[in-house]
Amino acid sequence: MLKTTPKNIHLYLESNPNPNSLKFVVNEMLVPDGMSFDFPSPADAEEAPLAQELFMYPFVDRVFYMSNFVTVTKKEEVEWIEVQDTLKKHIKEFLESGKLILDKKTIEAPAQDETETIKKIKTILDEYIKPAVEQDGGAITFHSYEGKKVRVTLQGSCSGCPSSTITLKAGIENLFKKMMPQEVEEVEAMS
Repeated sequence: MLKTTPKNIHLYLESNPNPNSLKFVVNEMLVPDGMSFDFPSPADAEEAPLAQELFMYPFVDRVFYMSNFVTVTKKEEVEWIEVQDTLKKHIKEFLESGKLILDKKTIEAPAQDETETIKKIKTILDEYIKPAVEQDGGAITFHSYEGKKVRVTLQGSCSGCPSSTITLKAGIENLFKKMMPQEVEEVEAMS
């Protein structure tokens, strides 16, 4: 999908609330703005060469691409200090080589009819919630709305994060209840 040209890539690491995930931030965009790609297993990374290579490491549990970063989730029994330099070097060399990070465009699910309520929900997600989630190496996307319940999909470092349930209920759900008290009573994460 996107091909990087051979160049000098600058890459730095950022921690996030999920102790098993680490964000590898690059000095250029890796995927188009607003798009994200989550690979929870090697089988899901069939069309993502970088993710396939990262899954060859036995300690890699999940890979996520968004904007200008790659979030890697490791297995719990491994410490970051033992593996972060290996992953950083691998990602840097992969990107500097000019290889494709994705083979072809992922087809999005058909969009739900957009009522005014759904438009408002998406606006709140885009303006208030997504920036904070992305800063932590993850992504949140609208899934559906039905019966005063908003369903969202959590990706990247948010998947399996110990604090994601607290964030979802105490932060995101409360924000929706304050901003849309007549329309939203609950927010639920889809797996």
